[in-house]
Amino acid sequence: MSAEELALVIFQSLERGGRVEVDGLGVFRKDDGGRISLRNSNRTRVFIAYAIEDVDKAERLYQDLESHGYAPWLDRKKLLPGQNWPQRIQEAIGNADYFIACFSRNSVGKRGGFQAEVRYALDCASRVPLDDVFLIPIRLDACRVPTRISRETQYIDLFPDREAGLERMMKAMERNRRRKPV
Repeated sequence: MSAEELALVIFQSLERGGRVEVDGLGVFRKDDGGRISLRNSNRTRVFIAYAIEDVDKAERLYQDLESHGYAPWLDRKKLLPGQNWPQRIQEAIGNADYFIACFSRNSVGKRGGFQAEVRYALDCASRVPLDDVFLIPIRLDACRVPTRISRETQYIDLFPDREAGLERMMKAMERNRRRKPV
């Protein structure tokens, strides 16, 4: 899609009312006077990887992160009809500030998209400074975290005390964000 085509889609969408969010860019709005403005998105981008069987828990995590001011990315919320989803998912992982891998009894032994996303995230993490946090493994239930991850990375449990796990996860992201130069 060309820049002109994108601008036309945004303009037409704004004519119908509301706002238009472009991942990684910001939110376009039209005020009462007809002027269009762009509010840059400087929220922390968080990619959420999960097995389809855990979609309800992943969507709840998405809502939690969004309500705390993060910009979560979940395929069911962000992919549009007709998009090349494998390419879009790789772009979203590569552009994320953090990658949350939701491990569960459903995901650890399953072949497919979740495993591919985790492997790609590990590749992306290899390019991040060693002291920076990128991959945040979480456990949704009492499952085994793969050795390749658990031998180097501390994981967080969202059970039995989900709120304590969420707080710990957000604290880790906030502490790491403060350490990075602006």
